[in-house]
Amino acid sequence: MARPYWSGQLQISLVSFGIKLFPSTEVKSEIHFHQLSRKTGERIKHQKVADDDGPLGNDEIVRGYEYKKGQYVRVEPRDIENLRIPSRRTLEITQFVDRDELAPQLFEKPYFVAPERASQTAAFAVVRKALQSTRKVALGKIAFGGREHLVAVAPPTNDNELGMMAYTLRYAEELRNPAEYFADIKKVKIDEDQLELAKELIKRKSSAFAPEKFKDEYETALRKMIEAKMHHVRPPKEEAVGKSAKLVNLMDALRKSVHSDSAPRRKRVPANVPVGSARLTLVKPTKGKSKSA
Repeated sequence: MARPYWSGQLQISLVSFGIKLFPSTEVKSEIHFHQLSRKTGERIKHQKVADDDGPLGNDEIVRGYEYKKGQYVRVEPRDIENLRIPSRRTLEITQFVDRDELAPQLFEKPYFVAPERASQTAAFAVVRKALQSTRKVALGKIAFGGREHLVAVAPPTNDNELGMMAYTLRYAEELRNPAEYFADIKKVKIDEDQLELAKELIKRKSSAFAPEKFKDEYETALRKMIEAKMHHVRPPKEEAVGKSAKLVNLMDALRKSVHSDSAPRRKRVPANVPVGSARLTLVKPTKGKSKSA
């Protein structure tokens, strides 16, 4: 098994047992770029330098906090290690909340949670089952990665999985005020017929979420471009979107959308739908391509 990212005690009142946290995500991108000199094509190297000493090795560098212009307090690694903060070793649960109370924008990064040792599995399983039964999420704080994080501990969505999940959460002061961005949106009266068509369209396009069906198409296109350059052929370009042919009102667009979604699937020219507009632009089909449904 991989080395845990964090290990310590999970404490709920007088109940305490060891847990391990493992990152539950990984970067799958295999394409990495280097910086090159446009003139020579040679790779650019970055060096850490000081005005008087020139290039420095990592063992010659220490952190510093600037408390006054040009004046610093030096902070050694051992100073960080000796910080007196309980959450470095203990995740103390201070509150339980309903799952729906945690807004999606609060979630930051997910982790797998497992018992630290086999002897602690029983206590771990009791807490997991209790969270499942009550549909609650446990909140606490934990220190790693140079800061103290707010953490939510929850049972997995699959009841058959024997572990738990932990999610680092953003603090309230890190979230921007939505009113600053939504203030210019005007209230409009909702047309009931349009609403019913929109709900029908949503219903017809609803299905069980299958995350494995979604792939990073950007990296696929990037790889094709790189391979084309390696073989000295012209890289593929994005197809130009046809010019707008006509404007129709939202009701007509919804009717056409519902009708096309009930028809057999076929390749269609995409429509350009302006967000928040009561009008929708349809793209005129070009010759040699399938018509818009």
